[in-house]
Parts: sequence; C-alpha cells; structure tokens
Amino acid sequence: MSLISVLKHKNNKALFTTPSHGGKFFVLHKFYQWYKHDISEVEAYNPMKALQDAERKASGLYGVKYTKFLTNGSTSGVISAIIASECKDILIWNNAHPCHKNGAELAGCNIIEYSVEFNEDLGLYKAITPTEVSELIDKYERKDLAIIITSPTYEGFASDVKTISELCHKKGVKLIVDEAHGALYPFSENLPESAVKYADYTVQSLHKTAGGINPTALLHSNDKDPSDALSKINTTSPSYPMLTTIEANINFLNSIRGKKYIDNLISGIKKLNLPLYNDDITKIILKHQTLSGFELSERLYKHGIEDERTNEKSTMLLCGIGTDDKKLQRLKKVLNNFGF
Repeated sequence: MSLISVLKHKNNKALFTTPSHGGKFFVLHKFYQWYKHDISEVEAYNPMKALQDAERKASGLYGVKYTKFLTNGSTSGVISAIIASECKDILIWNNAHPCHKNGAELAGCNIIEYSVEFNEDLGLYKAITPTEVSELIDKYERKDLAIIITSPTYEGFASDVKTISELCHKKGVKLIVDEAHGALYPFSENLPESAVKYADYTVQSLHKTAGGINPTALLHSNDKDPSDALSKINTTSPSYPMLTTIEANINFLNSIRGKKYIDNLISGIKKLNLPLYNDDITKIILKHQTLSGFELSERLYKHGIEDERTNEKSTMLLCGIGTDDKKLQRLKKVLNNFGF
C-alpha cells in the first residue's frame, strides 16, 4: 500500500489521538484539505508500513541501498549523513551551506576547511575537481576521514562525481554529496550526472527544482541505513501529507509525463539563445556588458522578473518543473529590452 492510498482511506473511528484537530477543525480554512489528510501514526491509518514501502520503492528507482524521505529540507539530510558516516575528520568547503559545519559540530567531527576555484569574471565559485579532491585526500589522509562536496553549486557548476567517488573509495574516504540543486539529474540525460549511484550519501532537495513543496527532500545512501542518524535530529511526529507529496513527486519525475516536462523545460531555455556559463542549463546565468549584476537584478525586478541570486558580476535565474513556456517567453521579452 502506498502513502497516497493511505491518505485516501476513509476512517470511521473516533480518534482521541494527536493531531487534536482530528481532520475536522480548521484554524485556517483555506487549507482544510491539508487538515483532513494530516494523520498520525494511529492504528486506524497505520501509515508507517506504507512509508517504508514507498522509501524502499524509491531506493530501487534511484539505484541505491537506502532512500529516506525528508520533511526538514536537505539540511536534515546533510546533518544525518555526516552523523551516519561516523567520521572523525571531515573536509568541508569554506563557503558551503551552513548545515555542513553545523552537522560536523553536532557529530563531534574535526572540521578541515578547503577552498575551490573562484571565477572572477562571473563572481562565482566553481565546483570542486577530481584533482583538487585527490590533493586534499593525500594531504589529510587519515583513518575515518570524510569529505562533503557541493555539486551542483547554487549556480549550476557540477563536479565529476564518478571520478571523485573512485578516488575517495580507493583511499577509504566517505563521500557525501550535497546535490540539493540537482534533484532533476537522475531523470534527464541532458543534465549533469547525478551522484546518487556513486557517493556514500547524496542529498537532494525536491522543492528547489523538482516541483516539490517546501522543504521536501531526499537522503540516499550506498553506505549504512541512515535511519538511526535521522532519528537523532528529526521529529517523531512527521507530516504525512508532506511525505505523501514526496512519493507522488518521485512518481511524477520518473513518469513519461514528468520526463517530458523536464525535456520541455530544457528546450524552452535553449530557445532563449543565451550563453551557457555553467554545467546546468536550468540555472540561467546572466552577465551584462555594461550593467553590474546588482544593477541588472534591479532592472529585471522593475520589469516583473525576480532572480534567485545575484552578485556584482552576474545574476542567476533558477528554473524548474514549474517554469513553463509562458514564463520563459515573458523573460525573453524582458531580456530583449536589455540587449540579450
């Protein structure tokens, strides 16, 4: 039985349990459907088995040992992966998401910071390379060492995760990949290769590009079952409506319809005829000849376009499952006004 079918199940029991709204009292009536399906782990529904089945099915789909559904974002996945790795020392990018250091501190690891190449022309950090990883491993080689890399970066620069994985495993180093911005990668040959089949742990945010609601995400493991690590930081009262959207989200991405959405997204971006500065076309990097990134961002906003991130040199627009042709055509008209 799937989570989707569990939430469709009609219950005739009088529940003297949590949640106390009982699916019938709506503080915010606009979300009454959410309240109706906000169940807990009671015998009348027994959703735990369905969750285990959904996660097991997902692990097979992704080709990994374990997949865990996350309702507290990739942050919880990264922290749990670090705990599960049981590393004593961990190599962390000095400009990584704060959860990398937070996870290491919570796990009691010794943090060793590293840097990556900075593209001065775009004002952006590039992804770590196999050569850089090899040098780091040789320099800090020791027992119980792990490295966490960000691939793709926020702006769409991706690492050669397969080669990096081979280097790490040859030296007995655990590899954790923050692939928060690469949730579409396993479902398209026109995007960078995903780390899921190569890394010991890979974390993906469904809500960033794959159409999921905030803050749904996934933790994949080719090492040990991360359930115990997750239990140390997760609530014991998960949101089953959110967990169910994760199951539905994965089903969609793996469907013919879902893959067509991704193909249409990529072809639509290509029609903009913009320079490709990175490895992931769904992260559009704009660099203007005369305007700074901040100036371009302000002008775009005045014309009804809000970007995801900007710096002095460039501006980045994030695209995903919800970026349709209508939105891209609107962007194209605005960019034409600015000489793109």
